[in-house]
Amino acid sequence: MIDLRQLRYFIAVAEEGHVTRAAERLGMQQPPLSQQIRAMEAEIGAVLFHRLPRGMALTESGQVLLEDARAILAQVERAIETARRVARGESGRIAVGFTSSAAFHPFVLSAIRAFGDAAPDVSLALEEGGTVELVGALRSGRLDAAFIRAPAGEAVGIVVEPLLEEPMLAALPAHHPLAGQGPRGARPAGRIALADLAGETFILYRRPTGPGLYDAIIAACRAAGFSPRIGQEAPRMPSTLSLVAAGLGVSIIPASMRRLETEGIAYLGLTDAPDLVAPLHLAYRAGELSAACRRLVTQVRQMAADEG
Repeated sequence: MIDLRQLRYFIAVAEEGHVTRAAERLGMQQPPLSQQIRAMEAEIGAVLFHRLPRGMALTESGQVLLEDARAILAQVERAIETARRVARGESGRIAVGFTSSAAFHPFVLSAIRAFGDAAPDVSLALEEGGTVELVGALRSGRLDAAFIRAPAGEAVGIVVEPLLEEPMLAALPAHHPLAGQGPRGARPAGRIALADLAGETFILYRRPTGPGLYDAIIAACRAAGFSPRIGQEAPRMPSTLSLVAAGLGVSIIPASMRRLETEGIAYLGLTDAPDLVAPLHLAYRAGELSAACRRLVTQVRQMAADEG
């Protein structure tokens, strides 16, 4: 069986047209090289070179083999380089998930864009879902990493790295009395107390999909002295805002969701709920990660550190 080393020997002799010069090029002695060429001819069952007084010339069989030998070695080099690029996280595939609220956070958008710029040959598949759905997809191997909010309970087998936090805002129909700038005690313009919403109907992101934020909102309302009356639970955060815009109730959302710019909604800061924040985490499976996933985790971790 002809091996790659013999093909390299053969190409060197063919290109040099002389065994001694080929041996010098290869860094070996001339007799072993001549033996390798004869062994190749015996294996193939064809004469590859005409032995001339001052060198070697390819036979017709040798000419055909030379073309294919070069193609074979080039393909092998490409395969090796591809494997090296995958090992460095410069090639391959990665599947990344994100919650519907995280999709509007500028950090997530910047992280995905930066990864694409740094590793353009990595095929990047994106998937939107709720936190529970995304954690399940990580466990099953369908996703490699995911930007999630607050996971509820223990995410067994999943690493959840905190990245940053953002404030929560009240989202009210634009025509709501509390959305105006008129006097209401000492309330600053553009801000209200969570307690001011005690009599309102709330529209929240469905708990089975995003239990962390849901539970945090309920707990903050109770700390403000009331239990919220839930009128609707929407399957996705943008759906929540659509229902608010339709005048069906009020909601509490991560501040970055206002980037959606849904018409008919007033966004107000909260004066009495400083601990009500929307965290952003990067989740991935514990254990061995693909090189592309390691690259993403390292990059996201550095970006979060740079943001302080």
